[in-house]
Amino acid sequence: MESGIGVSADSVPYLALRDHEADVSDDARLKQLGYKQELSRSLSAIANFSVTFSIVSVITGLTTTYGTGLTFGGPVTVIYGWPIVGFLTMFVALAMAEICSAYPTSGGLYFWSAKLCGNHWGPMASWFTGWLNIVGQWAVTTSVDFSLAQLIQVIILLSTGGKNGGGYEASKYVVMAFHGAILLMHAIINSLPISVLSFFGQLAAAWNLLGVLLLMILIPSVATERASAKFVFTHFNTDNGDGINSKVYIFVLGLLMSQYTLTGYDASAHMTEETKSADKNGPKGIISSIGISIIFGWGYLLGITFAVTNIPFLLSEDNDAGGYAIAEIFYLAFKDRYGNGVGGIICLGVVAIAIFFCGMSSVTSNSRMAYAFSRDGAMPLSRWWHKVNQQEVPINAVWLSAFISFCMALTSLGSLVAFQAMVSIATIGLYIAYALPIFFRVTLARKSFIPGPFNLGRYGVLVGWIAVIWVATISVLFSLPVAYPITPQTLNYTPVAVCGLLVLTIASWIVSARHWFTGPITNIDK
Repeated sequence: MESGIGVSADSVPYLALRDHEADVSDDARLKQLGYKQELSRSLSAIANFSVTFSIVSVITGLTTTYGTGLTFGGPVTVIYGWPIVGFLTMFVALAMAEICSAYPTSGGLYFWSAKLCGNHWGPMASWFTGWLNIVGQWAVTTSVDFSLAQLIQVIILLSTGGKNGGGYEASKYVVMAFHGAILLMHAIINSLPISVLSFFGQLAAAWNLLGVLLLMILIPSVATERASAKFVFTHFNTDNGDGINSKVYIFVLGLLMSQYTLTGYDASAHMTEETKSADKNGPKGIISSIGISIIFGWGYLLGITFAVTNIPFLLSEDNDAGGYAIAEIFYLAFKDRYGNGVGGIICLGVVAIAIFFCGMSSVTSNSRMAYAFSRDGAMPLSRWWHKVNQQEVPINAVWLSAFISFCMALTSLGSLVAFQAMVSIATIGLYIAYALPIFFRVTLARKSFIPGPFNLGRYGVLVGWIAVIWVATISVLFSLPVAYPITPQTLNYTPVAVCGLLVLTIASWIVSARHWFTGPITNIDK
C-alpha cells in the first residue's frame, strides 16, 4: 500500500530506525570529542542551511551597504566586486567546512583551533580564536539589528512625506529604542524550542530567496528611467567626495559592501550539536549558504543597479530618504510611475522582514557559541551561561547575547564614528577568527589532521592557504583610510577597534587565562 507521498508503509519503521541510528552516531561522535548530548538534535540539513543562509542574507547586507558600493566605484565595483569577493570567500567556506566535518561541535572555530594546535599551543589558540569569534558575532548582531532600526526610521520618514515633505525623522534615542525592541523580540523567539526556531529559520530562508527574486525583477520593471547596459557594466564612479582619485584604491574600498555581506556562515558549525548527521550536514550548510548567496546576490545587484541613473542624488542626504540609497531607488521607482512611493515603501518592508530574520538567526548562532564557550569555562560566570532549560535551549546564553548586542549599540548615542569602529569587528575580527583554525590546519596540523566525511583531499592545503591569504589581504585593505585628508572624523577606526580587541585578548591571556584555561573541557562525567 502506497502513501500519498510515495513512501510505503513498510518503509516507515526503517526510516525511523535509520534516523535513530544517525542520532546514535552523532551522539557517539560528540562523545568522542568530549561532550555529552545536551541540546535537542532535531535539525535537518535544510534547517541547518536555513539558519546560516538567513544570517548571510544578501538582502540585509547588500541593502544596508549598497551606498558604499555606489560611493566607491559605483556599478563597476558593485557588479564585478561581488563575484570576485564571492569566489575568494568560497575558499574560506570550503576550508572551514572541511574542519567542521572533522570536529562537529557547537564551539566551532575555537574548538577546531584547540584540536589542531595540540596540547601545548591549543589552549592559547583556542582562547584567541574563541574571543575573536564571539565578539565578532555579537558585533554582527549589533550591526544587523541596528541597521533594521535605521531602516524602520527611513520607512517612517518616507511614509510621513519624506525629508523634503516634512516627514518625521526619528532621533538617535528613538532609533536606539527600536534597536532594543528588535533585540527583545529576537531573544523571545530564540527562547522557544529548537523545533519552532527551525520553522522560523526555514521561513526566513524562503523569504530571503523569494524577496531577492521579487525585488530584482520588480524594481527595474517599475522604474520609468532605467540605466543602460553600458552604464551598469562599465560606469566607474570616481566622484566619492572623499579626496580619493586612484581607481584601484576606490575599487578596493567598495569591496567592503560584498565582504560585509558574506559573513556569519560559521553558524552551521555552531548548530552542529542540534543537527542530524552533523559531520556531513554542517559542512553542507556552510558551503551551500555561500554558493546560493553568491548567485542570488548577484541577481539582486544587477536588478537594482539597472534602476540607478543619478548616483550623486541617491547618495545625497537631501533626498527624501535622507541619503539611504536603496530606499530612494525603491521610492522613486514607484513615485515616478504611479505618482506616489507607497509601492517602494512596501518593498522596503520586504527588506525589513528579511533583516529581522537575519538578526533572529544571528542571535541563534551567538547563543550557541556562548553556550559552548562557557561550557569550557572561558567566559565570566560560565556556569550560568551554559545552562539549558527543559526545552533543551541555552536560555541564559540567548539573553546574554541580546543584552551585549544592545550595549554595543549604545556607543551610537555618543558617536557614530565609535559605533562604526565597533561594528567593523563584525567583518575583520570575525574573518581573523575564521582564518586562525584554517592556518593551524595547513601548518601545525598539516600532517596530523584527520578529515571527516567531507574533505578536500589533496587540495585541502592549497584551498586553506588561499583562504588565509585572502583574509590577510582584506584585513589590510579594509583598514585603509576611506577619506583624505585624515581627521578624527574621517579616520578609519577599523584597525583601532580590531587591534584593541586583540590587545585585550592577549592581555587577558597573559595576566590570567594562561594559568587556568586549558581549552575544551570534557563534560561527560558531569
